Amino acid sequence: MEIFLQLVFSGVALGMIYAVIAFGYQLTFATSGTLNFGQGESLMLGALVGLSLVGTIHGGPYMSYLLMVPIVIAFGALQGVFVEWIGVRPAIKIKSEFGWIMSTIALAIIFKNVAENIWGKDDLTFPSPLSAAPFKVLGANVQPMQVAVIVGALAIMLAVELFNRKSIYGKAVVATANDRDAAGLMGINTGMVITFSYALSSATAAFAGVLVAPLTLTGATMGASLGLKAFAVAIIGGLTSGMGAIVGGLILGIAETTTGYYISTGYKEVPGLLLLLLVLAVKPSGLFGKAAIKKV
Repeated sequence: MEIFLQLVFSGVALGMIYAVIAFGYQLTFATSGTLNFGQGESLMLGALVGLSLVGTIHGGPYMSYLLMVPIVIAFGALQGVFVEWIGVRPAIKIKSEFGWIMSTIALAIIFKNVAENIWGKDDLTFPSPLSAAPFKVLGANVQPMQVAVIVGALAIMLAVELFNRKSIYGKAVVATANDRDAAGLMGINTGMVITFSYALSSATAAFAGVLVAPLTLTGATMGASLGLKAFAVAIIGGLTSGMGAIVGGLILGIAETTTGYYISTGYKEVPGLLLLLLVLAVKPSGLFGKAAIKKV
């Protein structure tokens, strides 16, 4: 039972990272109907930029980590703006249904190559700001950084939700998500809202990067797998539901850790993909998603 609980705790921490990235997919899809298929690379760049900053900021591992986080979030936001301007906005202007897909994929490849040339192709170790000594929870060993990942992921998603519900700018985002044409007629600059949603999406992914980096190795290839799995989480939970991202992330994270231990690490990704296929077959809008009804 202790081993099972330990696997569950590890799966929850991993699942919350998936949920944060999936949450970013939802932000852009809600406002523009598009997705940034370079979300994983936003996470990767956030982790690598954070690693470089931690090495230059003095004040101990904990303080340098805290000072580094807002800089990484700002960097992620700027990267998101760049992706929207270069890869998404031209496709939206010419009403190309699939142009943004290839553009964001191309930018993801470029970001990966740039990262390899700056930081190299080898995986690097990200120093943990917290003690590596685990503590006991119901007999299972839990690392302090795993708790920090869960708390940090929930905090960033809650902050975005509160921003959207309570601030005037957030309400503009919600209005654009509900009906972009009507929001434009009411005077909302929907183009700026879409740009902002991409900035927020990449900022959350970059933040997820510095959360997960101390628990794993950091490198130019770390984002591809995480971004793809997070996309699966977004589909499983529903691209219109924040709660769906959390539930989908937890399901996939726990399924991976338990399958890897009890069956084989070679099969740890199979249950999540099987669930994805099942959800697409039974409820294509996702477990918590709502099917759109169009009047023609």
